[in-house]
Amino acid sequence: MKKTIFVLSVLMFAISFTGCKSEKKKEVKKEVKETVKMYSLFNANNKVNWTAYKTTEKKPVKGTFKTVNITKNGVGNSIKEAVNNAEFSIPVASIFSSNADRDSKLIKLFFGVMNNTELLSGKLMITDATSGTATITMNGITETMPFTYTIENNVFQLEATLDLKKWKAETAIASLNKACFALHKGADGISKTWDEVALHISSTFK
Repeated sequence: MKKTIFVLSVLMFAISFTGCKSEKKKEVKKEVKETVKMYSLFNANNKVNWTAYKTTEKKPVKGTFKTVNITKNGVGNSIKEAVNNAEFSIPVASIFSSNADRDSKLIKLFFGVMNNTELLSGKLMITDATSGTATITMNGITETMPFTYTIENNVFQLEATLDLKKWKAETAIASLNKACFALHKGADGISKTWDEVALHISSTFK
């Protein structure tokens, strides 16, 4: 009888010890998983919105690019790390401004006049807590532009102004203005297409 009780006690102790050990293993695995959570631009909701301007009154024309491809890097242990050094490409054919005629002109008579610009490509580089630089290739030219950014509630937001003169896009601007001469004419009778474009880029991470 004593022997039986002893054996049962040993078995219960072994089962209890094994159960505790398993629970500890689960807790450790859970803790490690939470520690190495990764942020990925590949899984984020990435949007590139733009605002161009027409007439001497500088009336805004807004639009977006429906397709943004992350081509290199884009993953990190933080949002800032995921964005820093991320490379991307944007097909110009994915431009969308809620006006099919305008989109067609932008593709054919603006980007189409440039050299090797079926795609806009670039790289984002974070320099400090609020700013960075973007390297953009357009019209066969690679140049940089500064940007400011914020990170809040898993959303990265970037603001920048693209100066088209840096990419020698004067011919493309003139081509678009000629095609849209009447549409870009203000109350003063002057037709104007501005050489700056405001950019708002956002990435919502899951």
